Amino acid sequence: MSIGIRAAIGLNRVAGRVHYRKLKLAAFVSPVLLVLLWGWVSHLQLISPQLLASPLEVASTFQELLASGELQEHLSKSLSRLAFGYSLGASAGLLFGILMALSKNVEALCAPLFHGIRQIPTIALIPIFILLLGVDESFKIAIVIKASFFTVALAAYEATRGVSVNYLEVARVYKLPWTTLYGKVIIPAIFPPVLTGLRIAFARSWTVLVAAELLVADSGLGQMMQMGRDMFRLDIVLVGVVLTGVIGFCIDRSFKWGEAHLVRWRVA
Repeated sequence: MSIGIRAAIGLNRVAGRVHYRKLKLAAFVSPVLLVLLWGWVSHLQLISPQLLASPLEVASTFQELLASGELQEHLSKSLSRLAFGYSLGASAGLLFGILMALSKNVEALCAPLFHGIRQIPTIALIPIFILLLGVDESFKIAIVIKASFFTVALAAYEATRGVSVNYLEVARVYKLPWTTLYGKVIIPAIFPPVLTGLRIAFARSWTVLVAAELLVADSGLGQMMQMGRDMFRLDIVLVGVVLTGVIGFCIDRSFKWGEAHLVRWRVA
């Protein structure tokens, strides 16, 4: 390879890195502009201070809640519910989706009911869950399970149906045990789309959980916002809103990072 070609390749790599760094910096522009706009609106009192606290007030309230330990308590409750419910729902959804795609009998028996129930918004089922389970922890966990189960099951079902028939035929010819079939053939083939389904399910589960805590809960991030609203403390409500968005964003980026590093041929 000539020196000129090597130099051109080196310049292209440098230009690519510079462009990537500019894109990373540009990602922070819109949040900064939003905070500046928020501060400007609150400073000019274009919206009543009783309805819109300033960024500085929200930051001060955040520090107060952090110092008192109240924020950590609410966050730990919400995140523990999310982790437990999501683990159960996603695991069951993954197995059910694969099974429904591989078995015609299971598909014929369960697919109509499955596709019917998944069309119902999880929020709309909250009154039914309350009647059946009450307002204890089981209610919040059931809401998260429902939100994650159907999203992951659908992703696994569609991904498994897309697996090449040749793979399954080879597995039948060699009479592979079901553990090898799933572990060496099915799971690696469906991993990329299922990972995307897991990411979407996590975001939906988080949103639904906070909404459920807003309606009926004695602890959690949503309950903290509801308490702030009842006391006309909009600064507490905005702390909860900002934290909900930041945590959801961090969860989403964690899954994107996993996609980039676990599935190398996909771009984050």
